[in-house]
Amino acid sequence: MQPQPASRSDRFTALLEQRLVILDGAMGTMIQRHRLGEREFRGERFADWPSDLRGNNDLLAITQPQIIAGIHREYLLAGADVISTNTFNSTRCRSPITGWNRWWAS
Repeated sequence: MQPQPASRSDRFTALLEQRLVILDGAMGTMIQRHRLGEREFRGERFADWPSDLRGNNDLLAITQPQIIAGIHREYLLAGADVISTNTFNSTRCRSPITGWNRWWAS
């Protein structure tokens, strides 16, 4: 019988036991460098959304995935071990402000 490969959790735990692990940095700051307007935040999929979406950085994972991937790539190239999610606006208290909770329900 072949040994089971280590789970992702086991590999991460082993890494933490070996050394300090570097988490990526400030996603919001990196996104702001792109100077995106309302149109870029909306993309084609949310072009007719009834409220403003500029500043809803979470939405960029859907409408501008190449920007989010590029930022993550920059952090990895700079030495980050862990990439976190971009979830500032996908919270129960923030999503009603942009109406984002209506999309979740659909």
